[in-house]
Amino acid sequence: MAAAMGIELLTEEQYRELQKLGEFDTKTSSWVKTPSDIRKLGGALFGDRRYDNVFVYHNGAQSYYAARAFRGSLRV
Repeated sequence: MAAAMGIELLTEEQYRELQKLGEFDTKTSSWVKTPSDIRKLGGALFGDRRYDNVFVYHNGAQSYYAARAFRGSLRV
């Protein structure tokens, strides 16, 4: 979906930098770019902000959560 929109998912590092600009994903979480070795095994990474800290977790790529989207960047 991100590729169809013409954006790239944020990496874990970019996601942590974004969180320095404000408090995002305090009630939700967002998929972030996952290294290919993890994706090959069916995993995916997502992040959120809880307890005034940024966390990045893993889950199966096929997991469905109604309140989870993704964070992306667009270069112009």
